[in-house]
Amino acid sequence: MTLDTYYLGIDVGSVSTNLVVIDTNDKIIEKLYLKTSGQPIKVLCEGLKLLGDHLGRNVNICGVGATGSGRQLAAVITGADIIKNEITAHAVAAQRIVPDVRTILEIGGQDSKIIFLKNGIICDFAMNTVCAAGTGSFLDRQAARLGIPIEEFGGYALRSKSPVRIAGRCAVFAESDMIHKQQAGHSLEDIICGLCEGLVRNYLNNLAKGKDISEPVMFQGGVAANVGIVAAFKKALQKDIIIPKYYDVMGAYGAALIAKQKTKEKTQKNSTKFRGFKSAEDNYEAKSIECNGCSNMCEVVEISSNGNAIARWGDRCGKWAFSI
Repeated sequence: MTLDTYYLGIDVGSVSTNLVVIDTNDKIIEKLYLKTSGQPIKVLCEGLKLLGDHLGRNVNICGVGATGSGRQLAAVITGADIIKNEITAHAVAAQRIVPDVRTILEIGGQDSKIIFLKNGIICDFAMNTVCAAGTGSFLDRQAARLGIPIEEFGGYALRSKSPVRIAGRCAVFAESDMIHKQQAGHSLEDIICGLCEGLVRNYLNNLAKGKDISEPVMFQGGVAANVGIVAAFKKALQKDIIIPKYYDVMGAYGAALIAKQKTKEKTQKNSTKFRGFKSAEDNYEAKSIECNGCSNMCEVVEISSNGNAIARWGDRCGKWAFSI
C-alpha cells in the first residue's frame, strides 16, 4: 500500500499553538489553531492526537519543522528535523504565496513583527520588545471590557463616522485613554476606530521607524482577522494589503515548508526524526535545574518523558545538554 507523503509544521507561541500538515505540492491539508492556555506540552500533545486521528494510518510524515517561542519544546516532543526562528518561518510562508512580497506585517497574540525582503532575501526586521499594545491579547481584553465579541470588534471601527484620537503607544495609556473618551460620551464605533488607528500608528512608529514599506505588503497573524486594524493599515500606508487565506497559521506553514526543503536535501529517504503521532500519549514533564558548576549559574530546562530525561537546554557550556 502506498502511503501519502506529508510534512508537519508546528508553531508554539505564548497564546496559540498551531499545527499544519502540507502535501508534496505545499498545499495545506490539515491545520489546527489551539489556545496554548499556559500549557504548551498538554496542548501540543492534544494537537498531535487530533491530527493523528484526522489523518489516519495511511500517511507518511517525511519531515517536521518547529518554530515559535516554544520551538525547542516542540522539537523535543515531536522529534522535529529542523528548528527555525519565527522571522524565517513567516517569511518563507509569505514568499510561497506571494513570491515577490516585499513587506510582511505580522501581529500575533503577544508580539508584533515587521519583515522587509529584497530580491527574495530578508534584509531587515523588527519585533516589539516591551509593550503588547495592538497584539491579539490586548485587543481581546478591550473587546471583553466593552462587552463586544472579538469577532465583531473590527466591524465597529468600520461604522465610525468621526474617530477619536487614542494614544496607542502603550497598552496602559491606550486603555486609560479609551476610558476617558467613553466618559466624555463618544460612541463605541468612534472609540474603537480611534484605537485601531492609534495601534497601527504605534506599530509603524516603533517597528517600521520611518523605513520604506514597499509593495506587495502582506498582513498575517491572528490580528489580520480584525477588519478595523486592516482598514487602519490601509489608511495609514495608502497601499493595498494582502491577507493570505491561512493568515493565522503562517508560522507553522513556513515551518512545514522548511522541513520539506530540508528533507529534499537529504540523500536517504524516510530519514525523519519524527516520533510519530503516538508520541502524544507519553507523559511529559518539564523542570528547571540551576547549575552551580561556574559563576554563570545557568538555568537548565529538562524535559522528561515517562520519567526519563530526553532533552536539556539553557546551559552555556553544554555540560547538561550534551549529557543526554
